[in-house]
Parts: sequence; structure tokens; C-alpha cells
Amino acid sequence: MDWSLLARTFAMVFLAELGDKTQLATFGLSASGNSRLTVFLGAAAALVASSLVAVLAGGMVGKLVSPSTIRVAAGVLFLGLGAWMLITHGR
Repeated sequence: MDWSLLARTFAMVFLAELGDKTQLATFGLSASGNSRLTVFLGAAAALVASSLVAVLAGGMVGKLVSPSTIRVAAGVLFLGLGAWMLITHGR
């Protein structure tokens, strides 16, 4: 197992998830007074499932497209989405 890759992946996903809509939704569900363990297990299972989809899709795309092209495309996509959100929701 590549422990360095594991640590980098954990750090990236952890930091990316802080303060996002998923975390806020989980916060709200937990604050509603329902079972916190149930909310935690549901949120954890959803993150695992969405990560599985990303890993499988990334594995398939990685066979067809170079990693540097994927990084550039991801950066352009993030910048484009950020600009779109600022334009449409930044009023």
C-alpha cells in the first residue's frame, strides 16, 4: 500500500469536504435531534459510495487520457464552475 498516497488522498478529501454543502447537510440532520450515529453512518456510507464511483470512473478515464490532461481539465472545470456561480449567484 502506498501510505503517502493514502495520506495525501485523506488530506485532500478531508479539506475539500470541510464547510461544503454535504457537511452542512450532515450538521443539520445531526442537529435535528435524530440519532447522531445513524446520521454519521449514512453520511459515511454516502461518501464511500461517491468515492467508489470517482475511483472507478477515474481508473477508466486514466486509461484513455494522460494524468496531466485530467489535471488541466479539472482545473478549467473548477474555474469555469466558480465563474458561473459568481455570475449567476453573486448578485
